[in-house]
Amino acid sequence: MRKKKMNNDKLNSANLELIDIDPLTRGQLKVFESDKNLFLHGCAGTGKTYISMYLAFDDMIKKKYKDITLVRSAVPTREMGFLPGNEEEKSKVYEQPYIAICSELFHRGDAYGILKKNYAVKFITTSHVRGVTFQDTVVIVDECQNMSFHELDSLITRVGNNCRIIFCGDFFQSDLKSSGIKEFMEIIKEMDQFDFVDFGIDDIVRSKFVKDYLIAKYKNG
Repeated sequence: MRKKKMNNDKLNSANLELIDIDPLTRGQLKVFESDKNLFLHGCAGTGKTYISMYLAFDDMIKKKYKDITLVRSAVPTREMGFLPGNEEEKSKVYEQPYIAICSELFHRGDAYGILKKNYAVKFITTSHVRGVTFQDTVVIVDECQNMSFHELDSLITRVGNNCRIIFCGDFFQSDLKSSGIKEFMEIIKEMDQFDFVDFGIDDIVRSKFVKDYLIAKYKNG
């Protein structure tokens, strides 16, 4: 398996090597070929977050950006008040997917912890973006269908110099009765700085089981 040494100032002391992956579907290929900000929308299991993180790490190796900023909304509780523990412990619930992704991308179970310790990866919820300015980073806004328009508007106005922002989401998986994602998309479509990639059934790579389930689900409305 091909691997890439993490030649990045924040990771010189970490023994991590990024596996080299290729796009598996037409939708993924469009993402790999884009050099713009991205809006990735579509079915579960299509690898939207996975390939976004891979490409962000690859850009770090190429010294395009210093780090990755992962952003999620604290749903379904929004304020995280119903979860036990302190704020950091509550946030860890939402970090589980990225721990798994980093374990796979680096073939090390402790990769995510190492990346956070070296400030190569930062995690923040939308509850704490006020006053923040993103600089020299790839911002991955995950599960964006669970964000209100105010959250999305607040996020995009935090973007500073030398940033790339990638939105990942699926309209059909929203935990909100009234998501702001469609209104937000109509606005950013007026900009010439985004590529939009829609992932369909043929882009599902998680498993044949998930693909068969979603085919049956959509057939039944």
